[in-house]
Amino acid sequence: MPADTIISIMTSEERRTESPPPLAGGGWGEGAAPVLAATPPPTPLPQGEGELPAPTLRLLAWLSPAFPTGAYAYSHGLEWAVESGDVTDGDTLRVWLADVLAHGSGRNDAILLRHAHRAIGDCVALNDLAAAIAPSRERRAETLDQGTAFIAAAAAWHPPELPERVAYPVAVGALASGHGIDEDITTAAYLQAFIVNLISAAVRLVPLGQSTGLRVLASLEPIILHVAAESRAATLDDLGGCAFRSDLAAMRHETQYTRLFRS
Repeated sequence: MPADTIISIMTSEERRTESPPPLAGGGWGEGAAPVLAATPPPTPLPQGEGELPAPTLRLLAWLSPAFPTGAYAYSHGLEWAVESGDVTDGDTLRVWLADVLAHGSGRNDAILLRHAHRAIGDCVALNDLAAAIAPSRERRAETLDQGTAFIAAAAAWHPPELPERVAYPVAVGALASGHGIDEDITTAAYLQAFIVNLISAAVRLVPLGQSTGLRVLASLEPIILHVAAESRAATLDDLGGCAFRSDLAAMRHETQYTRLFRS
């Protein structure tokens, strides 16, 4: 073997057996733990218009699909609407959800949430009203179960004193008020989360593709904002609705033979 080839091989072996350089802040001596280089602190958000207040982060957490309210188990009568043929694709889903928002429980929930936000913790009578206007047994269980689970999950944020069984919009409105979160933002975010959950149910039930579900969500943004704005001046006397097919779906779902959802 040529001498220059032997020297080249020996040099390569020496490089492979060299110890790696020590990590910043420590060595490789016996008993010494390597110390990772300190991660530089994140650049703070600019003050003023770009500042993201902590209460906004809390609202995002509370209305996230991952927040354990059990919302994924409720279809709000949509399961019966799919079986009966009322909802078969993205277009029929959009029409169904638009009616629920503008003429059904979406609008009522927005009104209840706003009044809970303004009640400064005194929500007993309002909660009784929220339970009383539910059009069916399953709808009543849906709002009370989710509201009760919401308050239990939000224990780390010290929610206000509320009835043991509390309606979902009342619970969200009361907690947001206690943390100084804007009423308009809370209302719009609640309606968005409500619709996202129903679209998720439809994606599984119809079934629909994820892209179709997202197109439906995008098309409903103007209605969400309109209902949120309209509810700002609404009184409790304005509670009510005319989404009769949706209410009937909630009633008929109670006796539906095959069910994946609790409502």
